[in-house]
Amino acid sequence: MQQFIFFRLVALFAFAVGALAGSIKDIKHVVLFMQENRAFDHYYGTMAGVRGFSDPNVQFNPSTNLTTFQQKVNAGLSPLATTLLPFYINYLGANWSAASQCASGGSNSWFNNHLALNGDLNDQWAWDNTAMSWTHFQRQDLPLHFALAEGWTLADMYQEGVIASTSPNRVTWMSGSINCPGGPQTPEQGGIVTDNSEGPGCEAPGLNCEPLYWKTVPEFHQDANVTWQVYQDVDNFGDDLLIDSFAQYQNAPADSPLTIYGSSYPGLQKFYDDAAAGTLPRVSWIVGPAELSEHATYGPQDGAWLQRQIVEAVVNGAAYNETVLMISYDETGGWGDHVTPFHSPSGTAGEWIEDPYGAVNYTYTGPGFRVPFTIISPWTRGGHVFTEHADHTSQILFMEEWLEALGYEGVRTTEIPAWRRAHMSNLVNAFDFDHPDYSIPSLPVIPTPHQDANGNWDGASICEAEYGHFGPPIPYGPANEALDPSTLSEDGFKNVRGYLTEGRYLIFEMNGYALTNPNPTATDFTATLATSTHNAKTQRWVLHATGGTATDGGAGAGTFTVTSALDGRYIKSHTSLGKGVSGAETYTIADLGSGLGYTLVKENGKYLTINSDGVIDITGTTPVGFQVYSVTYQQ
Repeated sequence: MQQFIFFRLVALFAFAVGALAGSIKDIKHVVLFMQENRAFDHYYGTMAGVRGFSDPNVQFNPSTNLTTFQQKVNAGLSPLATTLLPFYINYLGANWSAASQCASGGSNSWFNNHLALNGDLNDQWAWDNTAMSWTHFQRQDLPLHFALAEGWTLADMYQEGVIASTSPNRVTWMSGSINCPGGPQTPEQGGIVTDNSEGPGCEAPGLNCEPLYWKTVPEFHQDANVTWQVYQDVDNFGDDLLIDSFAQYQNAPADSPLTIYGSSYPGLQKFYDDAAAGTLPRVSWIVGPAELSEHATYGPQDGAWLQRQIVEAVVNGAAYNETVLMISYDETGGWGDHVTPFHSPSGTAGEWIEDPYGAVNYTYTGPGFRVPFTIISPWTRGGHVFTEHADHTSQILFMEEWLEALGYEGVRTTEIPAWRRAHMSNLVNAFDFDHPDYSIPSLPVIPTPHQDANGNWDGASICEAEYGHFGPPIPYGPANEALDPSTLSEDGFKNVRGYLTEGRYLIFEMNGYALTNPNPTATDFTATLATSTHNAKTQRWVLHATGGTATDGGAGAGTFTVTSALDGRYIKSHTSLGKGVSGAETYTIADLGSGLGYTLVKENGKYLTINSDGVIDITGTTPVGFQVYSVTYQQ
């Protein structure tokens, strides 16, 4: 009760001072927590308001006449079908909700994932990875994950750093690079990291040569007098790649900061205690135990219990009003995702190589497929979707912006490849520093994972002993092939943050009205009263990227043509609507940040607005921005 009163008083105080401008300097602690091996569609494809199974921009491959939801099936997989669409992992009911906790997906290897990508056609998950790659969970299976996403902010265009397994991605998370030729490192600093072979030695000349010798992010922090700590127990699943891969940590003496803060085992209880006391360092890295990592066959429910422990420690801690917690996943684990990765152009230095495994020929190393990413903080509270292109280097870029704002010098790493630094989001636009919300949502209670007599987590072993780990039979056949993936989605909406990208239905609201296509015979779009549920189909629009965020990552403004969800007509000159892309007007859409919304700029440089009387206006004066909602509705 005292705790509730404390946070209630904090919330009231925040409301009272809401007019005061905040900034990134209000953050005093950043906590980075990375789990294992889950893809975005696999966890969140059914969620409303995100780029999931209702994607209006889903990639269509003309050579096969299929979308990326329709994965190719050959006769060796099934004589009953030629495609496989996403299917619910517990579609058989009965005890499958328990059995699916330890079900295995596909392979997380470079080889199988590049084969599934199939030269950006992204259509061979069933064929060249596994059919189980194409399965997904629903809300009832992931109550804590959904609660965190809807309580704070979920990113739906956050990608793994490398199209590969754990080690390359965690090396990226902690250093910014895998030493792809042409990047900041030299071959003598360790060969390109593409798999989990952590040496010593080389897998082949110049390939997976370990240990590694380039400078990690915590070393930049240490040199700049930024306090930091890796919190982990002895069972860390080998996921602290500082000690597993980097020579400077392996060779550091016991009294070295690299040992004390990077390769020691203070335990997760130490994190909980420090969070409670408000004594966390500036930067905390959390590495969890294997059984709670969500790496198949370790279950999502056991991982959710660990996530709740960490979130509760932060939000109930003495310094929550100064703390950001980022929860990410290192790679997909062979679970599939329908969005072809946003990546650099062919030949980009530090990004492209000849495939050392022969799965494909010349290819990019990453960024890879989308993985879940949630930001817990007072400045991301409220169930938003963050839409900017991001990957594991984005967490590093965010810390650079934050620490420099606090006055630290020398925190900007020199180890991130140039294209990645220029085109991955620094995540700052996910935050509204002017309007923090210190309230805490109610989180579902998650059962404590099972332990053996010695206190070791053993839930996955029990699950496998009872159910195996192969998952349900694949539902090949006419019923699956006839599925409309959008029917898998929940109804609802999310407020958008960050520069806009494709993949969602959007509603643009200003002064209590929304941009509207009144009916299929109307010659112009208008404005009609907004609704609290943002569910009017006449008010839904789809963006089609033509530049900015589509081709080069953007700096906050992208260029788009716009179609109506009602009838597919394009916005053309002035306020007219018409069929076909010919003559469609290109809009530049910019995020103003701090809750101020988005500006829509026409080709003539003027702003599209809705005045207080609900009339469309075009003005040369910079307006208050549109509030933008990402919506998902079956009707």
